[in-house]
Amino acid sequence: MIKDIHDDAKNRMDQAVEHIRMEFAKVRTGRANPELVENLTIDYYGTTTPLKQLSNISVPEPRLITLQPFDKSVMLDVEKAIMGSNMGLTPNNNGEVILIPIPPLSEERRKDLIKVVHQLVEDGRVSVRNVRKDANHHIKMIHDEGHISEDEIKRAEQDIQDLTDKHIKHLNEMMEHKEKELMEF
Repeated sequence: MIKDIHDDAKNRMDQAVEHIRMEFAKVRTGRANPELVENLTIDYYGTTTPLKQLSNISVPEPRLITLQPFDKSVMLDVEKAIMGSNMGLTPNNNGEVILIPIPPLSEERRKDLIKVVHQLVEDGRVSVRNVRKDANHHIKMIHDEGHISEDEIKRAEQDIQDLTDKHIKHLNEMMEHKEKELMEF
């Protein structure tokens, strides 16, 4: 029973960290990254569709993303979605491909993005701590039912705490790495 609680907590904490990693990919650095645009949604014949399903996305240069839509009729819709994404990107359409130059970040924009990164990490820490709280609650319920000893409770709670510390440390390392990435010119 305790192993199930531990495994569930580990799985949920891993998911929280993975979610933050995916959110980090959306925070724009000075480099081109397909993840910046691949999940933008486009209205395609009445269906909201992610961009990655409508075009080939490539990065031929460090500061350029190219999109080659499978259906040329969506080019204007794709451009509108990029312009409306509030990422500060300006697409250029040559009739065949959409070129998205990635401009360098200003110092002020870098600082704003670092604040966003800090908030994302704090949200991740809160999620991990909520999983810890939930797991400890389940452990206490098992104890209240009289199924396990006090020593096993303490050991299980310490295991959950160790798991929590490991995941929060991982989030902090991700934050430091992203900050360095953002401050590169």
